[in-house]
Amino acid sequence: MPVSPTTTRGRLWLLAGYGAALLLLLAAPLYLSDFRLNLLAKCLAFAIAALGLDLLWGYTGILSLGHGVFFGLGGYAMAMHLKLEASGGKLPDFMGWTGVAKLPWFWEPFRSFAFAAAMGIVLPALLALFLGFFTFRNRIRGVYFTILTQALVIIVFTLFVGQQKYTGGTNGLTGFATLFGEPLKSPGMKTALYFATVAGLLAAFLLCRYLVKSRLGKVLRAIRDGENRVRFLGFDPSLYQMAAFAVSAALAGLAGMFFVLHVGIISPSAMAIVPSVEMVLWVAIGGRGTLIGAVVGAVVLNEAKSGLSESFPDMWTFFLGGLFIVATVFLPGGLIGLVRQLAGPFGRRNPSHEQLGESSGEQQPVAPREHSG
Repeated sequence: MPVSPTTTRGRLWLLAGYGAALLLLLAAPLYLSDFRLNLLAKCLAFAIAALGLDLLWGYTGILSLGHGVFFGLGGYAMAMHLKLEASGGKLPDFMGWTGVAKLPWFWEPFRSFAFAAAMGIVLPALLALFLGFFTFRNRIRGVYFTILTQALVIIVFTLFVGQQKYTGGTNGLTGFATLFGEPLKSPGMKTALYFATVAGLLAAFLLCRYLVKSRLGKVLRAIRDGENRVRFLGFDPSLYQMAAFAVSAALAGLAGMFFVLHVGIISPSAMAIVPSVEMVLWVAIGGRGTLIGAVVGAVVLNEAKSGLSESFPDMWTFFLGGLFIVATVFLPGGLIGLVRQLAGPFGRRNPSHEQLGESSGEQQPVAPREHSG
């Protein structure tokens, strides 16, 4: 099918925008202070988690309010390695305070950075597969699944708070000093970790883009728009839903690891309900069903949260709440939807092509149509 000139121009503008954004991110250490660079790195880590949630919610139609658990598991996996490295082969300080005499066996493998990094991705994915197997196979959907994810948050949060001698309790894990023997607070290490986060975000974006453009992505959108119809066509929706849930959880775990490296602390509060709800807001306000919208929403909202808290320390929560209300009521398509409206002809596309390089999130059936005979 021929591509119209308008669509071609739109794609060129899209590629130019992606390239400009990448150049700005790569050049950030040249024009941002150490504090601002660290703040941007933290926002980019959040954007990785938002991408995973958008894959699950925006493209598969499954709303999770428990992604803070997967984020926290990834953070704890990396924090355990950093804590052992900071202890210099000795027992971590908080264990000594709680009467533990020997390092628990499940802490031992985390002396290896490679093992910790792998577990930060694998553990959230396995937990998502476990939960997804019993929910999707039993056709637990919609609000019932959302409630179950909130229950997961309460269970894991309570577990990590209660097992203080192994997890640090409400204080969590902190006091990290080095990574690979280099000080975490040194300018060189901060810059290296920033570039690693940019690379992680780029890899996550390309992975999600590949998935949504593939046959898997078409099936996921078909499940979102008509699950019973997909089942009638011979697909097993639960398998695709479990796959999307696992990938989404793995990306949240990756985000948690980067978060710990930049912030230097992880606690059960990162697994609470509020962080999980905030992730949903990032995706909704950025633009559900558009990968770039998830990234924009996470970065813009967290930067706004920081800026408003600095300028209006007593009123910033009201401004942020007002921003959420305005975006929800007047921008149902999120910030990306607003950009498309303002873009005029460049924001329009031929119905046979993807919008802004992503699925637009419109409720259109994607699965093949049955013959009427």
